[in-house]
Amino acid sequence: MSTILGIKVNARSLRRVRQVIRVLIGYGFERLIEHLHFTQFMTYGSRLFRRSGGEIARLSPAERMRLALEELGPTFIKLGQLLSTRPDIIPQNYLEEFAKLQDQVPGFSFSQVRTLIREELGGEIEELFASFTEEPIAAASIAQVHGAILHSGEEVVVKIRRPGIVDKVETDIEVLMGLALLAARHFPENSSFDPVELVKEFARSIRREMELTREGRTIERISGCFAGDPTLRFPRVYWERTSSGVLTLECIHGIKVSDIPALDDAGLDRKLIARRGSEFFIRQVLEQGFFHGDPHPGNVFILPGNVICLLDYGMIGRLDASSRKFFADFLFSVISKKPDRIISLLLYSGDITDTLDSRALRRDLSDFIDDFYELPFVEMSVGKILGDLIALIAAYRIHFRPDFMMLAKALVTVEGMGRMLDPEFDMLERVRPFIGKAAADRLSMGQVAQEVRGSFQSYYNLARTLPDDVKELLNRINRNKFKIDLEHRGLEHFIKELDKSGNRLSSSLIIAALLVGSSLIMQTDKGPHVVGVPVFAFLGYTIAGLMGVWLLIGILRSGRL
Repeated sequence: MSTILGIKVNARSLRRVRQVIRVLIGYGFERLIEHLHFTQFMTYGSRLFRRSGGEIARLSPAERMRLALEELGPTFIKLGQLLSTRPDIIPQNYLEEFAKLQDQVPGFSFSQVRTLIREELGGEIEELFASFTEEPIAAASIAQVHGAILHSGEEVVVKIRRPGIVDKVETDIEVLMGLALLAARHFPENSSFDPVELVKEFARSIRREMELTREGRTIERISGCFAGDPTLRFPRVYWERTSSGVLTLECIHGIKVSDIPALDDAGLDRKLIARRGSEFFIRQVLEQGFFHGDPHPGNVFILPGNVICLLDYGMIGRLDASSRKFFADFLFSVISKKPDRIISLLLYSGDITDTLDSRALRRDLSDFIDDFYELPFVEMSVGKILGDLIALIAAYRIHFRPDFMMLAKALVTVEGMGRMLDPEFDMLERVRPFIGKAAADRLSMGQVAQEVRGSFQSYYNLARTLPDDVKELLNRINRNKFKIDLEHRGLEHFIKELDKSGNRLSSSLIIAALLVGSSLIMQTDKGPHVVGVPVFAFLGYTIAGLMGVWLLIGILRSGRL
């Protein structure tokens, strides 16, 4: 186990750290690496950047960061895609670049497929399937998909996790966590977001996506919630052919929602599809509390009878009851032009800083809502307006839960598909009835009684445990075991620079002492000689010269003479 700047990493992670740092420097992010105190990696990376020269140097920082993430591979591409849903912490130009990240990669070999099927399902492909296509239907960073037919004659698709991807992702997560800890240490004044929490959130997301049995359970959960709805179709999961690394699903043939000519040729009703699809999404959010996090057109098939089928449930957003209530109230306040209500919701649910200027926020929200209602219909996008509103609120350093940010992006995608199918599609009109119903449900006698019971139970538990808590606090004080942890923030860089200056001063004193001592020995001219110079004087001059060169290089590399 090695240590980099006080953070422990294993040998594999250390190699990956070196690679990450060199790639970042190669794309011109030397200052970032300097701030993280990784200057020992600077020399090679700086030469690489100068060698790649003009073309990369002319790109914007956001473009260079996107290229760096692509070069670093699947984990960092996924991180960039996650960041593209976070307008509350990422500038707009970076959001636009990260949205371009694609995780399509070449497929792995069929011999590896055979090995993985054998390890995951405990049998050969020929034993488990009547036929199995050697060429993948699709390949991405986490898994690739093959077509197959079961011995029962049912047509299926088999999603197979990439070999070694779990270990690679875990190594990258360890590296990212180390970088996040360093960022938190060296940029304590930047309170716009917590880099450690961001990496933890990302780690949870990508680990869920790699666990294919979880995706299968998600499909069954959503299909169970919408059982009996003839307008929706969900693929069947074949559990006897499924494991953590292999997912076997029913193969569903349909028309991609983006293939407008094919939909028209099949006689399908595009307006009806747009309405059903938007209502399905809203019902997921407000009624069930979970939703498809990546409903792009490639994941949506249309079947005969205008039936909608969603594929790829690897990315799922979740909202608990309080988050669903917040989302409904938030949208209702925007639609009803109530900036004061929005601020009240933010004060209750957001991450508010002590320096919030509520008066300025109220003014900006009022202006924003007025501008929203003055937009022509073709520009009135609920998803985009929600995203822009979140960005406005983020300027006041108010943050939302990550799933809420994913919801905003998914809403933009769903609304875009609706307008692609029907140019007159109005997402606002689709949302209004559900928002009204959610508000009415919360005012029903049953819901009010449930909330009163919940509040009473909370206060009862508080009253029951409070005496014991107070007694424990007093006992700790009496036993002198009451501790208050104080943390000095922002001093690490000062201490490090002071330590560096002390080392340079000590080196200078040693060099001076060696030069003086060697000169005195030269004056005595006694003892054995080398090239006409006393041996000890020669050694003193040599060591002093080497130390002087080393000290000069260190000063020049720091950029501060």
